[in-house]
Amino acid sequence: MNKTNAPLINKVSMQIATVNGSGSQSANLILLRSIFRMGIPVGGKNLFPSNIAGLPTWFVIRVNEQGYTAMEKLNDVVIAMNSQTVDDDFTRVKKGGLFIYNSTLKHTIETQEHTTMLPVDFSAITGTVTTSIKLRKLLANMVYVGVLAELLKIPDTILHEVIADQFGDKKSVVDINISASNAGRAYARDHITIPFPFLLEQRDFNKGKILAEGNATGALGSVFGGATVMPWYPITPSSSVAENFEKYCRKMRRSTDGKNLYAVIQAEDELSAITMVAGAGWAGARAMTATSGPGISLMAETVGMMYFAEIPGVLWNIQRAGPSTGLPTRTQQGDILSCAMLSHGDTRHPLLFPATPKECFEMAQTAFDIAERLQTLVFIMSDLDLGMNHWVSDEITYPTKPYDRGKVLNAQDLEKVTQFKRYADVDGDGIPYRTLPGTENDKAGYFTRGTGHDESAKYTESPAVFHKLLDRLERKWQTAKTFMPKPVIDETGAEIGLIAYGSTDLCIQELRDHLKKENMPTSYLRLLSYPFGPEVEEYIRKHKKVIVLEQNREGQMRRLLCQEFPELAPRLKSSLIYDGWPVRAQIFAEGILDAKI
Repeated sequence: MNKTNAPLINKVSMQIATVNGSGSQSANLILLRSIFRMGIPVGGKNLFPSNIAGLPTWFVIRVNEQGYTAMEKLNDVVIAMNSQTVDDDFTRVKKGGLFIYNSTLKHTIETQEHTTMLPVDFSAITGTVTTSIKLRKLLANMVYVGVLAELLKIPDTILHEVIADQFGDKKSVVDINISASNAGRAYARDHITIPFPFLLEQRDFNKGKILAEGNATGALGSVFGGATVMPWYPITPSSSVAENFEKYCRKMRRSTDGKNLYAVIQAEDELSAITMVAGAGWAGARAMTATSGPGISLMAETVGMMYFAEIPGVLWNIQRAGPSTGLPTRTQQGDILSCAMLSHGDTRHPLLFPATPKECFEMAQTAFDIAERLQTLVFIMSDLDLGMNHWVSDEITYPTKPYDRGKVLNAQDLEKVTQFKRYADVDGDGIPYRTLPGTENDKAGYFTRGTGHDESAKYTESPAVFHKLLDRLERKWQTAKTFMPKPVIDETGAEIGLIAYGSTDLCIQELRDHLKKENMPTSYLRLLSYPFGPEVEEYIRKHKKVIVLEQNREGQMRRLLCQEFPELAPRLKSSLIYDGWPVRAQIFAEGILDAKI
């Protein structure tokens, strides 16, 4: 409780501990969406295990009127429904917080003065709703939603609307879930008599906002961005990119007579998936796949071939915690270096770093435009947190930017040239012209190979020709810097700068406000792409010290920056989170302040 005993308005962090496969996900999303519809900034994180059912799972909801929606280190309210974790869950409550737990759970918790413990017999409450044992287990989740709805003062009308939306036209399912939430609400009203220190009040902050997952908006953006081919192999946490892409294609990529104008192929493995992308990209389609770290490793050989043969394509990497199988349902930014230089030899690839569902949508077309302009594979570096969790984001808008197909010669273009050389640098930018299969002109043909080749695409092992080819590819890389997305910069003139990218951006404002209170004002730069443009170098030069924030152990983005700007390396420091859970401003702040970075 705060010092005045007045409730905190629209400021609460809640963690709900349940069992995977118990039906809790639907209940937690209903709670999250209800708060969103109240117009209050909110964030939700589903921390689920790598199995189908039985292991512990947590859902964290953070409400904050200032827009701080990243996870906190500890929580104001914890709902404990899992006997496996009840003792540990108690340690996640802040001083002055509340611990609401299923009273039937066995625990060894010793009551502490600074924590209010509220036992609730959820089984008995569900017994008033249904006699079915199976349903009682499932509906216990809606009971705790009702308890929280009453304590937080979430309006009945909003909660019931969200329940109806969640379960669609299944009226019996809607009705019984509403009954369970009402039972929870009634229990809280009649039995929880202590002053509840948190209160939600309706606001209008979410006007023009959506609640969405990055994998879903990225898939939709890919459809609008011209993608027609998606070979893929299932792997957590990227599978929903392909699943959503197919869902949207069924709605928007069919001819008037019902024929599919797209191809979604579940390949036998990741090697086949990326090879199909290469074939489709070579043939002129906008093709993509989606995978995560282990799949990236398997794709290395074909990725190198696409770089060397100069074939466009897009690869969504929804990063997860490694090495090896690691924590397949936890988040990380651990593939930065591997994707930047995937495959052997002197190979480098463009990377894009979306930070919101809206940017996932927009960067989908951007990635294809860059891929076709550069004639290479482009990586979109998302992660589990951004891809699979629900984020409050700006609304996505219909794209009006025309596709950039790059240097493609058609039959009429070829009539104007004496000889077409597939790998000749005609314009001095390192990017050659290409033709597509089926072009009706005898000059269009060439043999695509992943071995040494000259400007005419003919095989050669000439040292001079190979040296010249690698130099041209480096020239193309330098050209790429001129049209990659520019970083987002908030320059305040502070001596200390922060650099972040992707989902790490979620906690930046909270972190900066915290550091400012500790007499450490900061400027901020958010990277949107690699290769880095001149703006990044200029930003680092302006600051005495620049702290790179990321989710991996090795400080991979810092290493990449040091490699690109070696003379500036002494200014670059790291603040890291690599426990598999989403970013928390407090963890970054402690790392910066305690270590005196």
